[in-house]
Amino acid sequence: MKNKLLVVGTMAYDAIETPFGQVDKILGGAATYISLSASRFSLDCGIVSVVGEDFESQHLSLLKERGIDLSGVEIVAGGKTFFWSGKYHNDLNTRTTLDTQLNVLQDFNPKIPEHLKSPDIIMLGNLSPDVQLQALGQLKTKPKLVVLDTMNFWMEHFRPALGRVIEKVDVISINDEEARQLTGEYSLVKAADQIHKMGPKYVIIKKGEHGALLFHDNEIFCAPALPLEEVFDPTGAGDSFAGGFSGYLTQTGDISFDNMKSAIIYGSAMASFTVEKFGTKNLVDFSPTSMAERLKAFKELTTFEIEIE
Repeated sequence: MKNKLLVVGTMAYDAIETPFGQVDKILGGAATYISLSASRFSLDCGIVSVVGEDFESQHLSLLKERGIDLSGVEIVAGGKTFFWSGKYHNDLNTRTTLDTQLNVLQDFNPKIPEHLKSPDIIMLGNLSPDVQLQALGQLKTKPKLVVLDTMNFWMEHFRPALGRVIEKVDVISINDEEARQLTGEYSLVKAADQIHKMGPKYVIIKKGEHGALLFHDNEIFCAPALPLEEVFDPTGAGDSFAGGFSGYLTQTGDISFDNMKSAIIYGSAMASFTVEKFGTKNLVDFSPTSMAERLKAFKELTTFEIEIE
């Protein structure tokens, strides 16, 4: 029997402009990226989300073909799917949001099907803390691991509710700017220590093109980002990372700090695929051979010998 991963998050349509081109309507959303990334591992994956009647059947089919359980996805009759539009600037590290239409997401009350209420790992994608709390409250058994991805918007406007979510999770995944905002600490080591005190045993701080840091007690693991010749679209990179991270841990069933180091590398590899094409294209198209080559590149990038006298 395969281990179970439950993903709670958005399914969306995006319009994206980067220095390398633009797309007017493309499949997006945290749950979409996370589940497509996680589906590359040997596991049972289910999504809890909401879409409108305009969500195309071909995109539902795409997810189903990857073995993703969509029984927890509500389709609102007459409703419109969550839509986001943004423009990335020349360095691709900064972006401007041009339009956000919550649509059916505005009144979303998650409903987890009975057979998905006992996951081994639950991945709470970037979403309203109130929705995340509702989802956690519906679980029948305590998961081996609760993983949270969140962002500065929820820190600014929903801090009390976000604090209640953070208390309940084992792993939090945020970027360096968000870690500093959440704690008021500039040092990421001090920020991680403050976040530990809020509840999570493990803290992942992502640094974009500079990699990611994993903190647990007094242990720190630093993973590089893979230098890429071409980066077309950073959208969904963090969610792809979360999918690779949670997918690998679900497949192995090992939630130790040492195994999380490997999960960080798998997550980084998935993110590196995502940014090379617009949207979810590379998550769908890449091969197991490509993954092996990318993992080898990560290993060569971080392995060295040195004599210590």
